[in-house]
Amino acid sequence: MQLDKNSNLKLLLSTATCSLFGNGAQAEEDNNWKIDTALMYYGETDRVTAVEGIIAGTKEFSDEHFLNLKVTIDSLTGASPNGAIAQPEVQTFTRPSGDGSYVVKSGETPLDDTFKDTRLQVNAQWSQPLGRSYLSSAGLHASKEYDYLSLGANASLSRYFNQKNTTVSLGVAYSNDTIEPEGGIPVPFTEVDWQQGAIEHTDDDFEDEEEDNNRASNKPTLGADDTKDTLDLLLGLSQVINRRMIMQFNYSYSQVDGYMTDPFKVISVVNSNGESQRQLYEQRPDSRTKESVYWQTKYHFDRTVLDFSYRYMWDDWEIKSHTFDVRYYIPFYDGYLEPHVRYYMQEAADFYRTFLLDNESTPEFASADYRVGEMDGLTLGIKYGVPLKDGKEFSFRLEFFQQTPTNPGFEEIGVLQDVELFERVEAVIAQVSYSF
Repeated sequence: MQLDKNSNLKLLLSTATCSLFGNGAQAEEDNNWKIDTALMYYGETDRVTAVEGIIAGTKEFSDEHFLNLKVTIDSLTGASPNGAIAQPEVQTFTRPSGDGSYVVKSGETPLDDTFKDTRLQVNAQWSQPLGRSYLSSAGLHASKEYDYLSLGANASLSRYFNQKNTTVSLGVAYSNDTIEPEGGIPVPFTEVDWQQGAIEHTDDDFEDEEEDNNRASNKPTLGADDTKDTLDLLLGLSQVINRRMIMQFNYSYSQVDGYMTDPFKVISVVNSNGESQRQLYEQRPDSRTKESVYWQTKYHFDRTVLDFSYRYMWDDWEIKSHTFDVRYYIPFYDGYLEPHVRYYMQEAADFYRTFLLDNESTPEFASADYRVGEMDGLTLGIKYGVPLKDGKEFSFRLEFFQQTPTNPGFEEIGVLQDVELFERVEAVIAQVSYSF
């Protein structure tokens, strides 16, 4: 299952302005490697748990010629929503590979208890000036999961104006991804054979350890794997307003073509009373165009620093989102505190459906995945950092995250009024970082 894979393009372009913002990685005067390390924990209540380790190194080989290397390892375990709708009675589901089954208690959101993945990602980036007014950068990345491979490249060019108080940047990134899900690529809207050899369960059965069903499912597939291609373009402008303030503006465009359906997600078909009749494999469009605008401002008060950003994204799936992010740097004894607030709002994709009715025709596209549905997200946290000798620094970050899916306007019919269709997700994020 694909892990979260963000484009490196924004980070690539920010290289041109990091010295202005005062938070970029810079090499030591003696050209030693500067190393940044971090270990992060992310834990959802009764759902997914993730542990991520990062090590990044930056070295200046000659005057402003920098090499940056980064290795990231992610490990995820736990339970993830499979897309099926909650029901007042116990439900039994076959695992994606068809090897075994799992049972969901009455009234609970169906969660696939086999969610497990590990990702290794490697990034390499080289940047250097071209004359006195230009900065160039180019990089490669590779990411491998159990069933997912991503390979990509990026490049950018920045132009300085006004004694380097103004910077205009243009970047491009391309990636090719291959997914090889266990059990193959399912045929969209074919019925899932959940009950093949399934064991009947009641709520009382949860007192004992659940038995595995080792009979494989005869799932029709389109093949063992599929691919998608992503092209990202980004235009950036940074401007020093005065000795205390700097602003950055970005416009990004992304074109994705290929397989974007989640092969592990399903959608329930219910009758007029809301009772689940069967589940179908979902289907999403095979192309997506995304655009976004981004604005960031940093203001340096006498001792503190306010960092505010806003991002608006829209695409041809009719998803629109707003992201507000505020950080406030406060000196604290020999270190600093940095409170953080992030608020996210998203509208649903035009093909998002919580369920399908058995008396209606099958639509061209449909997905019950809450990630393409309507939602709000709130993050509250704080970071504590301590600068050490010789440019070293230790920091700790703790955040609380709450994601609230909402009903974009579907009628909750019959028995669906007695269950929670839009379950809130809560998580704790903790990160320890050390730079030397």
